[in-house]
This record gives sequence, C-alpha cells and structure tokens, in this order.
Amino acid sequence: MSHDVPESTTGIRFGKRTRRFALLAVFGASLLTVGVAALIPPEPVLDEGPQSGVSTLDRAVRTAEAKLAKHEQDPQAWAELGAAYVEVARVKADPAYFPKAEEALRKSLGQQPEGNGIASAGMGALANARHDFAGARDWGEKAKAALPDNAEVHGVLNDAYTQLGDTAAATAALQRMLDLKPGVASFTRAAYEFEIHGRVDDARHALDRALADAVDPSDVAFCRNLLGELAFDNGDLDTAQRHFEAGERAAPQETSLQQGKAKVAAARGQTAKALAGYRDLVARQPNVGNLREYALLLSTSGAPESAARQYELFEEQRRLEVASGANVDLEASLVAADRGDAVQALRFAQAEWERRQPVFVADAMAWALHLNGRHAEALTFADRAMSTGWRNASFFYHRGMILAALGRPGEAVKALAEALRINPNFSLTDARTARTTLANLGGAG
Repeated sequence: MSHDVPESTTGIRFGKRTRRFALLAVFGASLLTVGVAALIPPEPVLDEGPQSGVSTLDRAVRTAEAKLAKHEQDPQAWAELGAAYVEVARVKADPAYFPKAEEALRKSLGQQPEGNGIASAGMGALANARHDFAGARDWGEKAKAALPDNAEVHGVLNDAYTQLGDTAAATAALQRMLDLKPGVASFTRAAYEFEIHGRVDDARHALDRALADAVDPSDVAFCRNLLGELAFDNGDLDTAQRHFEAGERAAPQETSLQQGKAKVAAARGQTAKALAGYRDLVARQPNVGNLREYALLLSTSGAPESAARQYELFEEQRRLEVASGANVDLEASLVAADRGDAVQALRFAQAEWERRQPVFVADAMAWALHLNGRHAEALTFADRAMSTGWRNASFFYHRGMILAALGRPGEAVKALAEALRINPNFSLTDARTARTTLANLGGAG
C-alpha cells in the first residue's frame, strides 16, 4: 500500500529513507510534547522480576533516578529525568509533574550551563506544555545551537513557532525534523500543517504514513486518534468511530480514544452512552478539555446543575494548572463564552492574543468580541482566523454569526452553510444555532 503524499508547489520535502515528497508544515496543539521522550537515550532494561506492565517511560524515570542515587552530580541524568517528567505530565495530563520536571532540568543546567542541549530541549518541551511558547522558542533555539542535528529539538521549535503564529519558522523547523528523522512525530506534525492550510486529503495521507511507521502501541493509538479526529472534524462519523476503536484495541488505557468515542456517540444522538463515556473519562483524566466537553453535553442534555458542577471542576483544574506554571487562558476564554460571560471571555482571549497570534487564538478573539457587541472588530479577527484556508467548521460558524450581526445576510448564509457542510456535528449547541439562524435568514439549513 502506498502512503505517498502528492507534491505541492512549496518545494518542501516529505519522505523516508531515499523517498522524498513535498509538503507544508505546521502543527496542532495536541502534539506539544510528542517526541520529547526520544531525547532520552536508551538504557538497559532494569530487572523487573515477575512484574509486568512497566512502560518504557516508567523505566526511563527509574533509570535516571537510579543513576542519581549513585551520583547526584550527573547533568545528563538530571536532563533525562526532567525530559521524562515532561512526557509523564503529557501522558497523565497531570500538571503536578511540571514543577518536578523543571527542578530536574534546572539542576542539570546548573551542573552544566553550557552546551547542555538535552536539558535545554527539555525546558523547551516543558515551556510548550505550559503554553509558554515564547519561552519554548528561546529554549529550543538554545538547544539547537548545542544539538543542531537532533530531530526532537526541531520538533520543539516547530511546536513553539506554530503556536506563536510564525508559519515560516515552523515550516523550516519541521522540514529539518523530517530530513533528520521522518517518522511518527514528524509526519503527525506535517498532517496538522496540511489541515491548517485546508488540505484535508494530504493531512490524511500524512497520518497514514505516521501510522505505517508506528510500532509502539501508544504510537499506534496516537495516530489512530488523530485520524479519528480528522474524520470527525470533516463530518465522517463512521470513519472516526473505526479509528477510535482500532486505537483502543492497540492501547486500551489511552483516554483520548474514549473521548473520541463519547464525542461520536453524542453526535449520533446516543446521549446516555455519551454521558456515560464522559463521566468515566473525567474520572480518569479530569483535564480542562474533557471537563469542558462534559459540561457542554450535560447542558444540552437538560442537566444544568450537573453541568455547573463540571464547570466548577474546570475552574479548580485551571487553578491547579496555573499554580504549576501553565497558561490556560485560551481554554478559560472558551468556557466563559460557553457560559455567556462575554466580559471574561474577552479578557482571557485578549491576554492570550498578547502572547501569541495563531489562527485559533484569532478565532477566539473574534468570538469574544462578537459576544461583546463589537462586531466590526470581530470580523477583522475572523478574517485572520480564516487566512490559512483551514476548513474549520467552528471558524465558519463564528464568521457567519458575526456577518449576520453586521447585517450581511448573504455572506452569513454562505458561511453558516459551509460550517454545516464541513461538519454537521461540529458542536451540539452551535450547530443547532447555525441551522436556526440559516432558517431565519432564508438559507437552507
């Protein structure tokens, strides 16, 4: 089976071994720490005796800790431990590991201030995970000076530049990553660039390439989850379900697949199944994204008190993440908008926009301004959100509602209809509003 990606006009190469294919490259937020574990060199497996189920990541932590128990003055081991903690934080969605990671990485840098590429890259990955993308850029550039031919370092830079909205720098970083180490981490990042530029088929082909290269069950599940998300975002519930189930067979413990299945169930009107899925999901992994989705589903299911409790838990989790050094202003803006708090939605969106200007933050700004009645300003941000050609149903919906508020019904109908064409199930609440607005404007819903 061929996984070739068609050539683009960019001249950027995408390939493996001696094969080369052209592509664009940026990426999406879900990949922020993927690949950081590869900064850790392989070690002999510790004797686990009869115990089973010890992950590679667990071994990395134990190996580094064992080294440090013998020799505390070991900058390499501190860097390995810090990088492992960053990955643990991602896998477990537990921000409590962020301070542990930073402490270990700073001990490494204290013992070896110059030329410590692994620790610098670990600090960059940590900054990305905390949504400190300017800091991640700076640490990544420092790591690149020490390790110019390390693919994971360029992955850290790609993540940072993408989130900062610097497409050219993100593209250059990913191309270098692809040249050095084509594989799951680079192909999945490439898929996001294709998607952000409206090239859905190319994104799918890139993810197929990633899946073909995946060996570890967690990598297989990761690729399946991204393929499922891509299918869902483009209105293909059957394909999304198939990928989520296949990923779950590979790695039953991966909660992202459970989230995908619950989302599909909600889109199909299987409300009880969706609620049960989300209830278990937030018990296992109560991150801000899962809590927000569960709260929205409860709201649309006629359970406002239960939804309010999930929003309370969201706020508790947000405070925990802020206390750990993370920034979740974008997520807070979205939740404030969901709850009708226009002032808070705009305050959080503006704080995020001051830090970075990618298209999804532009969209958050557009929607928050619209909710505050500042429709003309909102349209300028909505236009910026659409500037890369991303076929994002929520972007089209937001733009359509802004145009309707500005008294431009023809353009509003076109945008709202396109949102529903891309993904009729993009949002339980907003899709209904889009249909109602289309009907009121005389458009086909």
